[in-house]
Amino acid sequence: MKLYFLPGACQIGIHALLAEIGQPFEIEKAARPGTPEFEAYTQINPKGKVPALIRDDGSLLTEFPVIALYLARTNPERELIPTDIEGEIRVLEMLEYLVSTVHMQGYTRARRPEKFTPSESDHAAVRAQGLKIFQAGLDRAERQINGKDWLFETMTIADFALFYLEHWCVLNGIGSLGPSCQAHHDRLWSKVEIRRAVESELIT
Repeated sequence: MKLYFLPGACQIGIHALLAEIGQPFEIEKAARPGTPEFEAYTQINPKGKVPALIRDDGSLLTEFPVIALYLARTNPERELIPTDIEGEIRVLEMLEYLVSTVHMQGYTRARRPEKFTPSESDHAAVRAQGLKIFQAGLDRAERQINGKDWLFETMTIADFALFYLEHWCVLNGIGSLGPSCQAHHDRLWSKVEIRRAVESELIT
């Protein structure tokens, strides 16, 4: 398998998940829009974004929740998603909320307000709205963990979506982590294989 990445982007959650699973994979840097390399990258992933996973059969898989579910289902011995329908849908519900709302609607507004309004005079208001959404998501995760090790009773793929959001908070100072989320982040970051995987994006 090959994971395409951009340094510091949301694929760090998938990268950490791959490291946790322990199956062999490689990484390759993608390209950002506006760079000479971007057109070549769109030949690999027409969506032009990350994460993108090339599977062993050469097929492309995109979108964080889909890639995470695929990795969980193809590595059942890791028990990263419940086998009962109620447990599964609750994990997927949280995963989708973290990616589509907390990240895309919250963090992106706070970090890149120009994507949501053409008027620079509105950027401050958009940032404030984004920070409110982002912080509400972190607070909801804080309440759900509530002193446990993970979002649910055991580690699941939802924890890796929360991890990249927590990591952004730590690195970029956007939002604040409660004690349970801070401990959750540190618990994953303390895993040598995960830390090495994420840090490798900065030197590849």
